[in-house]
Amino acid sequence: MFANKAFGKKGLTLFTVLMSVVLVVSGCSGSGGKSGSKKENWVSIEDRYTPDAETPAWKLDKKEEVTNLTWYVNADWWNTDFGKDVVTKKIKEDLNINIKFITGDDTKLNTFFAGGEMPDLITTFDSNSPVVQKAATWALPLNDLAEKYDPYFNKVAAQDTLNWFQLKDGKTYGYPNYSNTQKDYDSGNIPAKTAFIIRKDVYEALGKPVMGTPEQFQAVLQDIKNKFPDLIPFGFNSIGEGTGSLGDTLQDFIGVPLEDKNGGFYNRNLDEDYLTWVKTLNSVYRAGAISDDSFADDGTAFEEKVKAGKYATILLDGTPQQGGNLQSFYSNNKGKEYIAIEGPQSTALHSPTLNQSGITGWMISFITKNNVDPAKSIQLFTYLLSEEGQMLMNYGIEGETYKVNADGKVEFLPAVKELQLNNPDSFKKDYRMGEFMFFGHDRHKALSGDAFPDAIKQMQEWGKGKLVPHFILENINPDQGTPEARSLAAINTKWNSTLISMIRSKDDAAFDSLLNEYKKFLDSNNWDKIVEVRNEKMKANKEKLGLK
Repeated sequence: MFANKAFGKKGLTLFTVLMSVVLVVSGCSGSGGKSGSKKENWVSIEDRYTPDAETPAWKLDKKEEVTNLTWYVNADWWNTDFGKDVVTKKIKEDLNINIKFITGDDTKLNTFFAGGEMPDLITTFDSNSPVVQKAATWALPLNDLAEKYDPYFNKVAAQDTLNWFQLKDGKTYGYPNYSNTQKDYDSGNIPAKTAFIIRKDVYEALGKPVMGTPEQFQAVLQDIKNKFPDLIPFGFNSIGEGTGSLGDTLQDFIGVPLEDKNGGFYNRNLDEDYLTWVKTLNSVYRAGAISDDSFADDGTAFEEKVKAGKYATILLDGTPQQGGNLQSFYSNNKGKEYIAIEGPQSTALHSPTLNQSGITGWMISFITKNNVDPAKSIQLFTYLLSEEGQMLMNYGIEGETYKVNADGKVEFLPAVKELQLNNPDSFKKDYRMGEFMFFGHDRHKALSGDAFPDAIKQMQEWGKGKLVPHFILENINPDQGTPEARSLAAINTKWNSTLISMIRSKDDAAFDSLLNEYKKFLDSNNWDKIVEVRNEKMKANKEKLGLK
């Protein structure tokens, strides 16, 4: 999936956070005008159509004039074209709409609530932001829109997702893309995005070794170092501002529990099983099987090494995001391609709990109170969420861009496939399949072998049965602007540097000293208060999900 997808600008400075709270509150308390006011533009559809729970309203609406909508997306990288490619041209034609996209960052988003002209639709990326939490003051409830204008919406929207985004007033204002429910996980249609991979030629040259225990892991990496001196024995996602794939990803890989024995928050960073593996990585580092460059490489440097096959093994999070690089190496180095193997396993005998996109999803879209035609806008939401819209966004138009085989599998037509493989820029410009994904979903990727490159299909196959929803851990951090949130930011920064330093420790004594220092840092930075907040939010999550 796109899923853990690069992408929105989530990092807010403390100043921006505080300002956004002020702007949202002040901007949403105005009266009238085209700012974020409480004025609601409920249009009449008396002469247009009669809502029908069995038929999507866009098929009933007799409105002849084109509806012009302004849609703000809180991301500078978003493609603002509309009506020029196969996907958006079809949307424009079917719904009789025209969309003007505006893009920007958090600063621009906040100007709307400070008195700027509100767009008809808003898409943002951070479900914990004050803008999203205050949605009742500036957006229209999807429940009411569906009841008044398009009851078919409730057939295509996931009830679990609607419940998840419900605010304190009992209504839901925003709907995400890539929101995976328990039903989606149970279907088996969501592919794993995490794998421990090894170059096939290395694996076979070493006799297909097992790397499950710390001792086996160290021994194999030492063999690689001795027999393949031109390769980096072990690699991992770029560290960046977090811990790369050595934090949560490794914890999921060895199945560190998601909660404590009482169902409360569990500090997975201090799990003994996990720390055993961190100490193992330290031993590997001291033996020269982890390059110092791996701690400094940015995303581009990491990707170049993946593309060139420089790593013998990689603990990789985001196989779809690296699909192009893995495919490039695969195509040019047959017999040397990367394959997934079991890799590190729990010393406590836990099974993997690999994560994927959760119920919160990614892009969250809203219909504002100043919307010029909320009836047409909820029709758009319904259309994109429906099977018709999902197939369009993923594969285009049947007979024009894809066909359905006798076995029900979707396949791009040869000319379209050729363009996708050899001229991705033209493919994006002319077709836009897989990119215009406001309400996209992983399950539709399972319909086609063309959804993912060949290089990662074996990795996805390996991951079957290893995915475990992390719903209870979503959105449990303290609210932005609170003392606990500031403390948590400091703790996260401290952990990132501590983890890297532990892996690079010169000896066991230095490792233990760093770990003890981190534990003391927790005690002196409101950790107990943070745990209280997380426990409360985990409890609320379980109630939303219907869990005991």
